[in-house]
Amino acid sequence: MQLSPFHLAIPVYDLDAARHFYREVFGLEEGRSSEHWVDFNFFGHQLVIHLAPKNASQEAAHTNAVDGHDVPVPHFGVVLGMQEWEALAERLQSLETKFVIEPGIRFQGLVGEQATMFLFDPCGNALEFKAFKDIGQLFAK
Repeated sequence: MQLSPFHLAIPVYDLDAARHFYREVFGLEEGRSSEHWVDFNFFGHQLVIHLAPKNASQEAAHTNAVDGHDVPVPHFGVVLGMQEWEALAERLQSLETKFVIEPGIRFQGLVGEQATMFLFDPCGNALEFKAFKDIGQLFAK
């Protein structure tokens, strides 16, 4: 199955800090930009950060319990291959990134077992990165 790239535009109240985070911490390639927005190649998808006032979810994230962790809502991210996920986790840890949920395995030994990690960007947007040893488990019940 070939996936189409998604386009996601998110609000940031500090464009310079968010630009630094996505470009330097994640190592994302920057595309077009203006004084108010910046495009990034987000693992083959188009992520656009837009300058906007701080919103309620950036002030204090709501959470839902998932496998013993408080998962921030809303959040977004990408499902990576396991090696790519491990390399990203290592990169983020080497940069002493503060995680909301440290890199680890969720639903271990169960249907849907996955590697996952959660963090916030400098403007309070929650991100999740996950990977499956068996990508067939992505939508398994």
